[in-house]
Amino acid sequence: MADSEVNEHLFKVLVVGDASVGKTSIIKRFVHGIFSSNYKATIGVDFALKVVQWDDNTVVRLQLWDIAGQERYGNMTRVYFRESVGGFVVFDVTARKSFEAVERWLSDLVEKVRLPSGEPIPIVLLANKVDLLDDEGEAFMKDEELAELVGRFGITAVFATSAKQDIGINEASSALIEAILENERAGQMATAKEEEAVTVSGNDPAPAKKGCC
Repeated sequence: MADSEVNEHLFKVLVVGDASVGKTSIIKRFVHGIFSSNYKATIGVDFALKVVQWDDNTVVRLQLWDIAGQERYGNMTRVYFRESVGGFVVFDVTARKSFEAVERWLSDLVEKVRLPSGEPIPIVLLANKVDLLDDEGEAFMKDEELAELVGRFGITAVFATSAKQDIGINEASSALIEAILENERAGQMATAKEEEAVTVSGNDPAPAKKGCC
């Protein structure tokens, strides 16, 4: 009996949030399985590729776009967001200001990027740096604040994460992949898939000139 055909998918996923919330650390942990406290701030946008063997017949390639959190790059987000089919919004559980900025990032995503069907992209919210709560007490946000954001923006899921201790990142990624695949099965992403095949060459997202270490 011939082997079953392998379905391969290429999905562009955004990783956004304020500066210093740990976006790059989360990506490094997910893609390379490493953590370092010496990352430099992302300038503009950076890229990473993660290949996931989703099941016996499905391979998912996630094109992760690490968007700088500094406000001066905000006017470029429409360009960076184009053709995305999912996103992570990250905040630091020990920094109230980064949580207050989540609403702005969510509004930005809702305003600037949609699936070809017109539906919003699935978004997973990451409450990062939970490893620091042992030293700094309970997280500042209240359950009702989080629930209000989830309801208002239709957030797919919320996960507590730690890049340092490798907590919650794989689970959050699986939840987002499942939501993206469900949209594809529902026929909401046919156009996006065709466009991605044109705009991506090899393993490097295009245009690479917009990225920087």
